[in-house]
Amino acid sequence: MKRANVYTDECEFDDGDPDGYRAAAKHLTRALDAASLAVKVFEIPAGQSLCPYHYEYEEEWLIVLEGSVLVRTPAGEHALARGDAVAFPPGPDGAHKARNAGPEAARVVMFSSAREPAVAVYPDSGKVGVWPGDDRDELMFRRADGDVGYYDGES
Repeated sequence: MKRANVYTDECEFDDGDPDGYRAAAKHLTRALDAASLAVKVFEIPAGQSLCPYHYEYEEEWLIVLEGSVLVRTPAGEHALARGDAVAFPPGPDGAHKARNAGPEAARVVMFSSAREPAVAVYPDSGKVGVWPGDDRDELMFRRADGDVGYYDGES
């Protein structure tokens, strides 16, 4: 049996994350050799955000383990404290962004299904991301770049 601890396991930073989005992550799904759920623990330093404002086409959950976070949704901003749990529904009504507005680091766990392909929409920047399960086909594009016809480029 594999084991992970959501309170004490070290989360790792990605050096490519820009200031404002410097959150460290521990991929529990990978650590436990699991597959049915996508579960991650995040450590969010003061003044940083977990990810840009976005929504997905599956339900996503957030549980605050330590500290506090300010969660932006279509209904406004909501302060969450240790022990609070929220669920974001699929689609635009589930848009969210978690930010640490407190003075100390916050620790949260987020989870959803591990279904692929996965799609996320970023309303503030007009981007759409697609993750089909194969790194070679991952896409991030702007809606403003336009749509191409189904048969465009085909012979």
